[in-house]
Order: sequence, then structure tokens, then C-alpha cells
Amino acid sequence: METKPPLPPFTNETALQKVRMAEDAWNSRDPDRVVLVYTEDTRWRNRIEFPVGREQVHQLLVRKWAKEIDYRLIKELWAYSGNRIAVRFAYEWHDDKGHWFRSYGNENWEFNDQGFMRQRFASINDLPIKESERKFFWSLGRRPDDHPGLSDLGL
Repeated sequence: METKPPLPPFTNETALQKVRMAEDAWNSRDPDRVVLVYTEDTRWRNRIEFPVGREQVHQLLVRKWAKEIDYRLIKELWAYSGNRIAVRFAYEWHDDKGHWFRSYGNENWEFNDQGFMRQRFASINDLPIKESERKFFWSLGRRPDDHPGLSDLGL
């Protein structure tokens, strides 16, 4: 059976790895890549949507990244225990009219024994910001290792 290491039960080191891997995947903005870390029957809460299964998650991600232009995300480990990880995150994006936002939130993740995420519960709030208030400036894609994290940025 296929696995997605690191596997539960998580340690601080493996939880940090899992969080960074998730951040990197989401910063790719590639729904085909991102959905592969979830179980076939994954269950989500994302804002007001409750997708079930990879196909519904894929559709959500396609809509998300069509709307959230120049998306850049930072995730930070909050807590972990057994097969669960909690993160906080912030991401910056603009709409098709050029209005910038910083979206803040928390996610609770639960993994199966093979390391695939079977549940993801996200709470997200959007804050309109001026372009001059942006803090995430790396080229689209993976956040560079030397770029500050959320705590370093005072977020």
C-alpha cells in the first residue's frame, strides 16, 4: 500500500516536515498535485464548503486559485499529537480587480496510518490590505528557506 511519509504518530520533527510539505504543495497552486496527499474519501470544512473526496477537493482548489491570484502561503505548526496536527497560516493574494488580501486561519488535520490526510477542518478570515502592506514577496512557488515565517513577521 502506498504511503505519504512522514507517518503518524508524529514527533515534533516529523510534524514540522509534514507542515512544510503541505505549504510547499499548496504554494505550487497545482490542484492535481495537492489532492494526492488526501485520502480518496477525505472530508473537509473550508470556509462555507464541505467537500468530500478528492474530486470535490480538486474542484474547490481549481475555483480557489482562479480567484486568489498570486497566492503565497506560510503555514506554522501549532500542535501535534498521535495522528493529528494543528497549524496556523496566512496567505496573501489579490482578486481580478487588483484588491489585495491577507487571509488568516487555523487548520486541524487528521491522518490515516499511511500518512494521507483524511480530515481537514479550516477556519479562514480575509483582511483587505493595501499592496504596500504585503509581507510575502518571494517568486511564485515554494517559499525560500531563508524567508521569515509567521512568528518572525509578527503575524
